[in-house]
Amino acid sequence: MFTNLKKADSEIYQAIQNEISRQNDTLEMIASENFVSLAVLEAMGQVMTNKYAEGYPGKRYYGGCAQVDVAEDLARERAKQLFQADHANVQPHSGSQANIAAYFSYANAGDTVMGMNLDHGGHLTHGSPVNFSGRLFRIVSYGVDEKTGYIDMNQVAEIAKKEKPRLIITGASAYPREIDYQAFREIADQVGAKLIADIAHPAGLIAAGLLKSPIPHCHLVTTTTHKTLRGPRGGMILVGKDEENDMGMTTPKGKLKTISQIVDSNIFPGFQGGPLIHVIAAKAVAFKEALSDDFKQYSAQVIKNAKALAEKLVSMDYKLISNGTDTHLMLVDLRNKRLTGKKAEEALEQAGITVNKNMVPYDDQSPFITSGIRIGTPALTTRGMQEEQMREIGGLIDNVLTNIGNESIVTQVRSRVFDICQQFPLYQLE
Repeated sequence: MFTNLKKADSEIYQAIQNEISRQNDTLEMIASENFVSLAVLEAMGQVMTNKYAEGYPGKRYYGGCAQVDVAEDLARERAKQLFQADHANVQPHSGSQANIAAYFSYANAGDTVMGMNLDHGGHLTHGSPVNFSGRLFRIVSYGVDEKTGYIDMNQVAEIAKKEKPRLIITGASAYPREIDYQAFREIADQVGAKLIADIAHPAGLIAAGLLKSPIPHCHLVTTTTHKTLRGPRGGMILVGKDEENDMGMTTPKGKLKTISQIVDSNIFPGFQGGPLIHVIAAKAVAFKEALSDDFKQYSAQVIKNAKALAEKLVSMDYKLISNGTDTHLMLVDLRNKRLTGKKAEEALEQAGITVNKNMVPYDDQSPFITSGIRIGTPALTTRGMQEEQMREIGGLIDNVLTNIGNESIVTQVRSRVFDICQQFPLYQLE
């Protein structure tokens, strides 16, 4: 597979081999990461990377696009089928690119946008002052109830009525509970706002029919194509019901007729140039996989595994935000263990368990330290692990975190992690 690379660049070749070993021999529990199939890997590493294809199928600015049109059309049609949407734009290079195009489909710079507080589980692109969203728009934020850990819908309604946002963004990167899109839509309608759902994290679980879909309730839906959807790294915008442009949004060529036309115009030429056709081909492969019964069974196991792990952690006196999970992830508040997220992440990585430090609601630590860790089950479930392994892994996590600095314990846990990984092989080294 890497014969030519090995000859051409031994350093990059070795880095890839080392990364294969890392993924094979450690427990990947970062909630936003997953392992793609060999078919998706093959679709990414092929000759379509050579092709410029600015524009859309049938309307390219370059010649020679017949076959890349096939790939993009397949990706679009499969995405529409997967989510029951009227329109799909599969060109965004990332979830962030999808979000900026979606925002400008309904808002202009300086408009008020309402999103979930990053410290409470939201995302950078939902209004962080260091991100384009916080720099280009006037942001007002909502969060979770301090006691329950659930989104405070009364607070959402109060803020919306007071601030009259042009847009409301729902979705999160570290919120373990299912989101009530219908309730958000009712609030949006009351204040004359448009509603966008960012489902980057639960997209695969929604596609599998295990969580409620935002499509019937939201004006636009954005997502990444990795995470629970288990595709290549990239983004996508979905239009649930393509409607007439009623917001007065225009382009230099004049007013566009429908929201799908606005979305497409905002991706290209608005915020991107040539699409990554090799990645779009890989998206098409992943969407086909996600339409299968096997994927539905996989997604159900992701949730079962998350619940089993959450229950194990709670039984060992770990504080989980909202006291559990409905999804693929959990957010652990370590303050009762007198640990920071940074220390926990570092200790677990030494033992072969990869998580990420994460802010928790009402955190008193900085984003570089944090009081919590975020843990997810998609990648381990892809390897075939089930509830039994989750409960054992929960015990291993506790063993490390209650013995910080104990090299003997770290060595023991690392050895057991390696044994577990060998039982559930992933990728082959050359």
